[in-house]
Amino acid sequence: MAVLTAACSAQSGGGDCPNVATYEGRTYTYTDVAHVDFSVGDALGTAEIPPCNDTPGAGADAVGPKATTAYAVDGLDPRIAIAVRYTPDEVMLLAVQAGGSLPPEVEDLTRH
Repeated sequence: MAVLTAACSAQSGGGDCPNVATYEGRTYTYTDVAHVDFSVGDALGTAEIPPCNDTPGAGADAVGPKATTAYAVDGLDPRIAIAVRYTPDEVMLLAVQAGGSLPPEVEDLTRH
């Protein structure tokens, strides 16, 4: 299992590309977890990434959500954080942000 750093280009989100995914009814966001080293664990199941509204004249309804694999993040409960492959070369760490705050376990990663 490789240690990965969340990719910068994924967070910049040119256009209106949300950096969120849903998995098992929970919404995970990329906000505030950029440049965090983490290890990707086993595949968990299917997550969905909402459509990107960055094509002129195309509304968000033009394309449905994109299915992707959700991966465990070593040392974190999947109910609070997952990893998804954003592009073939980029993996993003996504966390549940209840009340706008990161879970303490994810906050600990951002400090290291």
